[in-house]
Amino acid sequence: MAHVRTLGAIALLATVTLTACAGGDESGDATPSGSTTAAPTAEADGTLTLYSGREEELIQPLLDQFTSETGIEVEVRYAGTTELAALLQEEGDATPADVFLSQDAGALGAVSKAGLFTTLPAEIADTVAAGFTSTDASWVGVTGRARVLAYDSEALTADEVPSSVLDLAEPEWAGKVGIAPSNASFQSFVTALRVLEGEDVAREWLEGLVAGGAQIYPKNTAILEAVQAGEIQIGLINHYYWFRALAEQGEGAMRAQLSFPEAGDAGSIVNVTGAGLLSGAANDADALEFIEYLVSDAGQQYFVDQTFEYPLAGDVTAPEGLPALDTLTNPELDLSDLDTLGETTALLTETGLL
Repeated sequence: MAHVRTLGAIALLATVTLTACAGGDESGDATPSGSTTAAPTAEADGTLTLYSGREEELIQPLLDQFTSETGIEVEVRYAGTTELAALLQEEGDATPADVFLSQDAGALGAVSKAGLFTTLPAEIADTVAAGFTSTDASWVGVTGRARVLAYDSEALTADEVPSSVLDLAEPEWAGKVGIAPSNASFQSFVTALRVLEGEDVAREWLEGLVAGGAQIYPKNTAILEAVQAGEIQIGLINHYYWFRALAEQGEGAMRAQLSFPEAGDAGSIVNVTGAGLLSGAANDADALEFIEYLVSDAGQQYFVDQTFEYPLAGDVTAPEGLPALDTLTNPELDLSDLDTLGETTALLTETGLL
């Protein structure tokens, strides 16, 4: 039955109030630099404004589900994650957004670094295990998405697919690789490459792709379609695009197959989608309830069933056929280090990919 307000969000805000009055918790954790702590007064008017870097096709059904269950209306602005992160930094405290739902951790880190998020209550921030969320409670991870190589099974065997993405810049793969430089997930991957291997290695790899005539696509879906059609032999995508296509077309129709880069490789990162509460909405119970919903069992099950992503909270089971999440994570990479998005886009521009 629809209702205007659940007790969960109000209780969460009450917890923040008590913590603030007590002068901090026993762990001694400080408010993250550049962030504000959620205000003690819970205000609810039955609406919230969402900036979504995730596609309308994927997210609108979830928003409809949330509204149906809570009675809270969501006014949403859809655009690319990188575009919205830049817009939020331009708008600053004047932004109309209450919540930013991002396609990747890098954009969330950049917005957090700009001091635009408020600190989330522990009841939300601690829902997701360390390694898949922020280290300072400025944003919370919502789903996990593994970077994979989609390959043309009619042109390559599984053993012929490189185990490292760095190999794709070698001459033997010239003209056979597809990438999406303007896509937020690709940009976060390049950021991870910079963090793990250094600027010089990242630049050399990108230059190698350019010299080899890597095929440029606007997004992951187009890359997968190109592999499926035999236009390219390998494409860098997120895992769930393939699983969505599998559900729609069936195993027999899947010429494209998946290969997971070896653990520890820069190409094997598990990035996350995530959400942050803008500072101007620190006392907005509607916005806080929405973020709480994203990491609830209902929200997590939606992403498993509809987008085939890894759940990060609750007792929800990952989609069938996916490797265990802990076999893909790179212990050398902290997702908080993906906040240097500006440096990555500058490098992509310098190498002619943007």
